[in-house]
Amino acid sequence: MTDTTMSTFALSEADAALLPDDDDVAFYAEHGWFLTKKLLTDAEVDELAAASERYYGGERSRTLPVRPPRLAAWQPSDGPVQRHNDYVHVESDPIARILRKPLIGAVAARLAGAAEIRVFQSTLILKPAVEGEPSNIVPWHFDKHYWATSTSERMLTAFIPFHDCDEEMGTLTVVDGSHRWKETGREDSMTRHFADRDKDDLERVLAENAAYNNARIRKVPLVIPKGHMSFHHCLTYHGSGPNRSGRPRRAVSFHLQDGGNEYRAFALSDGTQAAYNHDVLVRRLPDGRPDYADPAYCPVLWRADLP
Repeated sequence: MTDTTMSTFALSEADAALLPDDDDVAFYAEHGWFLTKKLLTDAEVDELAAASERYYGGERSRTLPVRPPRLAAWQPSDGPVQRHNDYVHVESDPIARILRKPLIGAVAARLAGAAEIRVFQSTLILKPAVEGEPSNIVPWHFDKHYWATSTSERMLTAFIPFHDCDEEMGTLTVVDGSHRWKETGREDSMTRHFADRDKDDLERVLAENAAYNNARIRKVPLVIPKGHMSFHHCLTYHGSGPNRSGRPRRAVSFHLQDGGNEYRAFALSDGTQAAYNHDVLVRRLPDGRPDYADPAYCPVLWRADLP
């Protein structure tokens, strides 16, 4: 794989006008989520959709050299379940070209208060319009549980639908302000993906953490027009409901890290270490740790002076 990290980062005046203002940044800090202006043109969104169809048909710019142990990699033989495919920013150059639009990184940097934003992961998602399909229900969770080996708590995710996305389609729903809660009852099982967890147990975890913080659970379905996207904090509880629209819900979940993030060892109760898929893919630092700044897998999206 080649290092395609951009050497310069700049926005046009039109793009700069789309950045979050101070009130938007304050809203994100308080609520843990943010809805953007139109960051992608219709043509860019349509190319994402077309490139995703080619990807599902087997088109790859390259493939991963090894298969990580917990890779999400839907294939046609899996049937009409909810599709999740990780590392599309590595395997598909047409998808990567749009995801790496500097404006997306600049918005993330503004919200996170970071001088640098790098890709952490990208997951192509298709939620089929199949009534009663269990995989369509995404239970309550927050992303940092799966990123236990990351030092940063400023990581964030852009949810990028390929069309207008509303509650009927099973849009992303966030628990308002939950990123500010203190966590209670954490178990090793929290590091497992929500697909490997009992949905009722995750409902229990959400309720217990809300009670521990004397907080009301306020669920906010995010209505996202085509070309717009949402961002949510890595500690914000979120999930999604069924797709009742009659059309597939298509999107990319674009996970981002600030420039200060790096690998840390995270011990589990049985003495083993938590792991992330990157750990078998990225290059090694001189001290032997996985390098979460490896440009082949975690390219820089935006770099600038702190505001």
